[in-house]
Amino acid sequence: MARIGRVLTAMVTPFGSDGAVDYAQAARLATALLASGSDGLVVTGTTGESPVLSHDEKLRLYETAKRAVGDRGTIIAGVGTYDTAASVALAREAREAGADGFLLVVPYYNKPPQEGLYRHFTAIADATDLPCILYNVPSRTVTNLAAETVARLSSHPHIVGIKEASGNLDQISKIIASCPEDFLVWSGNDGDTLPMLALGGYGVVSVASHVVGRQIRDMIERFVAGDTKGAA
Repeated sequence: MARIGRVLTAMVTPFGSDGAVDYAQAARLATALLASGSDGLVVTGTTGESPVLSHDEKLRLYETAKRAVGDRGTIIAGVGTYDTAASVALAREAREAGADGFLLVVPYYNKPPQEGLYRHFTAIADATDLPCILYNVPSRTVTNLAAETVARLSSHPHIVGIKEASGNLDQISKIIASCPEDFLVWSGNDGDTLPMLALGGYGVVSVASHVVGRQIRDMIERFVAGDTKGAA
C-alpha cells in the first residue's frame, strides 16, 4: 500500500460564482497539490463538499482529477454514505471513472450498531477489487467505529487501512496493536499526525496540506528517518 502514500490531501471542490463545479480549477488544484508534497488526493470527501454534489458531478470529478495527475498520484474517491447500496453503486462507477481506491466514512445519522458497521463496510469491500480505507470521525457521524470492529474488518483483503479522526489515542493504539502490520492508519486530524506516527501510524489525510503540504511531508519524512526532534 505504499502506492497510496503517506500524505493524502482531502481536496476541496472548487465552485464558480454561479455555484457550478469548476472542473478546470479542480484539475489545476489536483496538479498543484501533488507538486507541493501530496502523494494522492481524496476527492469528494466531506471537505470536498460531497453532501452537495450530485452523482454525476462526483464521477466527473474523479475523471478530472485522475486525468490531471495520471500515474503520479492516487485518487481516493469518497464514496461512503449512510446507504449501503448507494455506496456500492458509486464505488463501482468511481472505479470506471479512474479512482484508485475508496474512502468509506462511518454511516452518519443512522447510528448503526457495531455489527451493522461491520456488514456495511464488508458489503462495499466485497463489491470491488480496489483498496478501501475506513473513515472514523465520531464528532461528525455520532457513531464511533470501535477498535474491535476495525480489527475484524482488517482481515478483509480489500480493506487496507483507516483514516482515524476520533482524537482518541488510546483507541488508535489499540487499532494499531490489534490489526495486521500492513493495515495502515492515517491521521484524520492534522494536529494528531505526529502523536499517531509515534504510536505506529502511517501518515495523514490532511486539509492543511492545501497550504503547507511540503512542511507536513517534511515532518513525516523526518520522523520516519528517526529525527523526532526535527519532526516535532
